[in-house]
Amino acid sequence: MNDEEYRAYCKTLLADFADTFMTRLGDLPGDHPLRTLASRFASLTSTPDDVYALGPPLIARLFDSFPAFAPTFPRQLLWFFGGECLHYMTDEEIVQFQQLEEMRASALQAGESFDLARATNRLFTLH
Repeated sequence: MNDEEYRAYCKTLLADFADTFMTRLGDLPGDHPLRTLASRFASLTSTPDDVYALGPPLIARLFDSFPAFAPTFPRQLLWFFGGECLHYMTDEEIVQFQQLEEMRASALQAGESFDLARATNRLFTLH
């Protein structure tokens, strides 16, 4: 999995999260703050150039203002966005994602294919 494939994979995770988030909030009024946050996540998937600038503040708002929804946010995306988003991960998770990233980089450098889902499953079930 090269960097472009990884970025596409993470954008798919983000789109799936946004769709599920919007669906879960379907009964709330359109101007409800949680619904507004969900629609911002949905629009984030259509702004490829700004995803790194706009994503972390949305994630911080989700985790800080609506912590009940934080467990539904994919951990892989916290790693993908990095920076301040890493504060929402445990030290053990950071170590695991670092190992996963090193495995991906090694496979890429060796010209081998890398199955991220399989490696993630194997790595995270060992701990």
